[in-house]
Amino acid sequence: MDFLSHSEAETESLGRQLAERLSPGAVVAYRGDLGMGKTAFTRGLAQGLGCRARVTSPTFTIVNEYAGGRLPLFHFDLYRLEGAGDLFDIGWDDYLDRGGVCAVEWSERAEEALPPETVRVTLRRCPEEEGWRSVTVEGVEFT
Repeated sequence: MDFLSHSEAETESLGRQLAERLSPGAVVAYRGDLGMGKTAFTRGLAQGLGCRARVTSPTFTIVNEYAGGRLPLFHFDLYRLEGAGDLFDIGWDDYLDRGGVCAVEWSERAEEALPPETVRVTLRRCPEEEGWRSVTVEGVEFT
C-alpha cells in the first residue's frame, strides 16, 4: 500500500495506524535514506502501541527498548553493523522471542536475519514537493 505524507505528524500517524495491526513477534523493517522519517514512523508505532516514553534514534546504542504499552517495542538501528552476524551477536533471536515488536532501521544491512513475514516500510523523498514523503507498506493489510 502506498501513502503520501505531507509532514512528520502524518508520518507518525501512519506508524500509529500500523501499530494497531501488529501482533506479538512482529518485525517492521525500514528502508530509506537519512532524514526520510524512519524514527518519526517509529514514534508513531510507539504511540499506537501505547508506549509513553520519548522515542529517539538508537544509532549509537543499536537498540532502544520501550515498555508500558500493549506490546513492548524494540527499536533497532543497524547503520553501524556490518551484517546479520553482528545482529545475532547482540541477541536478535532473544528479541524476536520476547513477544514485542521489532522496528528495524537500515534493515538492508541484515536482510537475511529478517523473518519471512516481516512488514516492510519504505520511505522516499517526493521529488514533486519539498518535505513530502512517499511511504510504502508491504506485508500487512493496511488501509
